[in-house]
Amino acid sequence: MTPAARKAFFARLAAANPEPKSELDYATPYQLLIAVVLSAQATDKSVNRATRPLFRAHPTPQSMAALGEEGIADYIQTIGLYRTKAKNVVALSRLLLERHGGEVPHDRAALEALPGVGRKTANVVLNIAFSEPTIAVDTHVFRVANRTGLAPGKTVEEVEQKLLKAVPDPFRLHAHHWLILHGRYICKARSPDCVHCLVFDLCAYKDKNVQPES
Repeated sequence: MTPAARKAFFARLAAANPEPKSELDYATPYQLLIAVVLSAQATDKSVNRATRPLFRAHPTPQSMAALGEEGIADYIQTIGLYRTKAKNVVALSRLLLERHGGEVPHDRAALEALPGVGRKTANVVLNIAFSEPTIAVDTHVFRVANRTGLAPGKTVEEVEQKLLKAVPDPFRLHAHHWLILHGRYICKARSPDCVHCLVFDLCAYKDKNVQPES
């Protein structure tokens, strides 16, 4: 995709949704961190159903650590891998209290040192909580980047690095939200909704065969 096409790609997504937001429910950076950790291999909707009562009752790392693994597991048992996630939530809450005064650190290395926090989770937290122009590559972003020709790559890290170079600066802050939402609702894995795609003419997907509505 040419630089002009990339600029047009994001300009159209931005015009349709100028201020994209995460679909995870949270009230603080800590709650955002927990929600993102829980969202691994789970839908945002399923996470929100579990975290609404959890965050109401236990909104802080102090309260979450005191609740313990079994208590957290009771709240999140509808989410995949819930026992491992409950263990990570307790451990990371304790580390936040021990190392960071209970605050979510504005630092990639410190975030990735927390249990259950990888590069993608760190990128999401840095972007949403601290307005860093990072790009978190999940399955939706990976698919859209490859399918459209925006930033093709064989690994998540390769796609991330290519996107950081490919996305024009004015669109960098919200880029991963636009790509996630586009992949979630339009450029879906099994049945891409090409007829409603805002970037149909810019896309290099070889199997698109439906003209968008005029």
